[in-house]
Amino acid sequence: MTRKADRDQIRRQNRSIVLQALRRNGPTARIDLGKITRLSPATVTAITSDLLDQKLIISVESDEPKSHQARGRPRTLLRLNPEAAYTVCIRLSVNTMDLSLVDFAGTIASSLRTQYDSATADADSFPPVLIAAIRQFIADAGISEAQVQEIGVAAQGVVETEAGLVAWSPAFSGRKIPVVTPLHQAFGADCYISNDTNMITEALHWSDPERYSGTFTVIMLDYGVGMGLYLDNHLFSGASGTAAEFGHANHIPDGALCRCGKKGCLEAYLSDYALVRSASQLPEDTDPAEIKAGVEGLEKLIETADAGDENARKAFHQAGRVLGYGLARVIALIDPKRIVLTGAAMRAYTFMEKGVWEGLKDALVEDLRNNFTLDVMPWNEDFIRTGLVAQSMERLDMDFLGAQVKAPRREAS
Repeated sequence: MTRKADRDQIRRQNRSIVLQALRRNGPTARIDLGKITRLSPATVTAITSDLLDQKLIISVESDEPKSHQARGRPRTLLRLNPEAAYTVCIRLSVNTMDLSLVDFAGTIASSLRTQYDSATADADSFPPVLIAAIRQFIADAGISEAQVQEIGVAAQGVVETEAGLVAWSPAFSGRKIPVVTPLHQAFGADCYISNDTNMITEALHWSDPERYSGTFTVIMLDYGVGMGLYLDNHLFSGASGTAAEFGHANHIPDGALCRCGKKGCLEAYLSDYALVRSASQLPEDTDPAEIKAGVEGLEKLIETADAGDENARKAFHQAGRVLGYGLARVIALIDPKRIVLTGAAMRAYTFMEKGVWEGLKDALVEDLRNNFTLDVMPWNEDFIRTGLVAQSMERLDMDFLGAQVKAPRREAS
């Protein structure tokens, strides 16, 4: 029994490898698939025959120009069948919902940005708003709801992946916002939800698996502070899905007021409102809701620092020190080979950099400081969508391949 289970697992893995290779490389000949995947010709032939039968892939003739010496028919290439299934990917942020329709080949077929009212969005009112937006989006795209087999959601804040809800987020007025269960009940599709920074982490691993593999972490400084963690080549989210909440780890007991209601969180020293509060020399107990920050406020503060304002530059330097102390904890606990800093605040990294290394030097022994690489990456909103697409494609593949070996279809959690 164990041997059969092992064989089935290997079959699923090999099929997944072939699907991912086609998704990354586009139309490919069988012989080239073998070179890319390092699977034997017999294995590639068996797998692709099964996938053709399932209509997950289709064969096409190569449109490469023939040389004068070429003889016979054009080469037959294999490519993913884009209409085999669709997934809807949604990013939830303050007042904004970004929706993308993605086909089985991983191509974005349609996208839409729409608005909702974060100030009134709670556990009762938001699920119907989300369902209505998705339903209209699918209808406008010209496909049926039955063709959508996966729905993925990324949200700001503390996300309980296993429970399928947003525990707390600046994007909502209420707490414990259910997402997965209402979506599954409405559409019958498999659904999942994750923290937005987790999806950035997935995006980096998908786009450059050689550089971003093993154990690495991503920290985003933006409208809040987020962290994603890859541990031994897998996204780590903990028992309930709330792991790596870097922004809400305590920096100073009874310190600055955080948007979550607690005092002393790292976010209360690093986020948009924290930087504006510091530069404006407001008391640390000033309610974040009373501070005009956000992306526009952060950009204005960066422009002020660029113009030479000492208070703005001091705020960024102090935030850099706090970030250095936070990074020291991550390094001591996890030993990542790489740490990636991203988010809108990275435009001001030149004002933060000295403070970051001061904090690291003060908090961490030299031997540990020398064991990691720090990447500072310009902010790109597409990171989150790319991660959602990568995660959705992987889940779709596993659903199809699980069905191939009569494994139970994964239900919404």
